[in-house]
Amino acid sequence: MDQLVEFADNNRLLVLALLASWAGVMFYEMKLKATTLSQVSTTDAVRIINKGATIIDVRADDAYEAGHIVNAKNITLSAIQADQNVNKKKNKLLLTVCENGINSSKAANLLRKAGFENAFSLKGGLRQWRTDNMTLVK
Repeated sequence: MDQLVEFADNNRLLVLALLASWAGVMFYEMKLKATTLSQVSTTDAVRIINKGATIIDVRADDAYEAGHIVNAKNITLSAIQADQNVNKKKNKLLLTVCENGINSSKAANLLRKAGFENAFSLKGGLRQWRTDNMTLVK
């Protein structure tokens, strides 16, 4: 143990670099975990829908009208940003979808920050939904 203390005392920059590297890795891993925690695959999305989740399609009206998941509600990302402090059922299952998964991920994160702990995003969006041969309605 004395050797370790002596080494750390003689190589302060090396020890600081090691600690900074460790902190950077921990920050990156926590950020990655927080992002992937709210994203679900198509299979998991179907399970969530079958449990009674509310599906929120954050695309523009014309894209929504061209095809959407059955019973999806069309609420744009900007509307979610403006209305995130509404006092509603915070324990309700929510699934956000968009074309490629980027905006729906933002929407799910906004909803989680607003207190909706069960807000999820469809990973890959409706492109992945179509790739997995899932149906859309018009």
